[in-house]
Amino acid sequence: MVTLSDVRDRVRQDLSDTASQRWPDDQLERHIAHALGELSLAIPREQAATIATTAGSRDIAIGEFEGMLEVEAVEYPVGEFPPAYAGFSVWGSTLALHLDTAPDGAEARVHYTATHSLDEEDSTLPEHLVDILVTGASAYAALELASATTGTLNLDPEASEHYAAWARARLTAFRQLLHTYGRKNRVRSRRLYVPA
Repeated sequence: MVTLSDVRDRVRQDLSDTASQRWPDDQLERHIAHALGELSLAIPREQAATIATTAGSRDIAIGEFEGMLEVEAVEYPVGEFPPAYAGFSVWGSTLALHLDTAPDGAEARVHYTATHSLDEEDSTLPEHLVDILVTGASAYAALELASATTGTLNLDPEASEHYAAWARARLTAFRQLLHTYGRKNRVRSRRLYVPA
């Protein structure tokens, strides 16, 4: 399982800063968090939670779903084959089921997307996404350095432009990877329903 330290070390390798001379850990962690946020929006975790409904109510509280981005589907009742998907709407932290008859307290399964997490102990990132994250984080770090070195005295007067060009190339690669592997580019089946 990859950790924040592992990702930080890999970003340092890409930046040729293994001795930590240019970027302190907190700066790199800020760039990693920035890239992780973008990666989470493009390639989120796919989660499902089974939750009891309240008898006589069509509303389900979903505020406790950690890192939730979007509800994709709601299965109600649970356990049928093929699955019985109910129409729904979301407002704030409340999901409203669009059913003719209010639930009787049976369980519903909410399928949703969520952000990825990464800390010093563990991560929700699968290995194939780590290189994408490293690409994005190193691009943001190089952009910061290019900006910081603009107009400063340097042995290489074109250093800022070199960093900026390298950063732009990495950022382009990062965004192309997000586009290629992003969830929005996959074919997904959907069902339309008439709202109440």
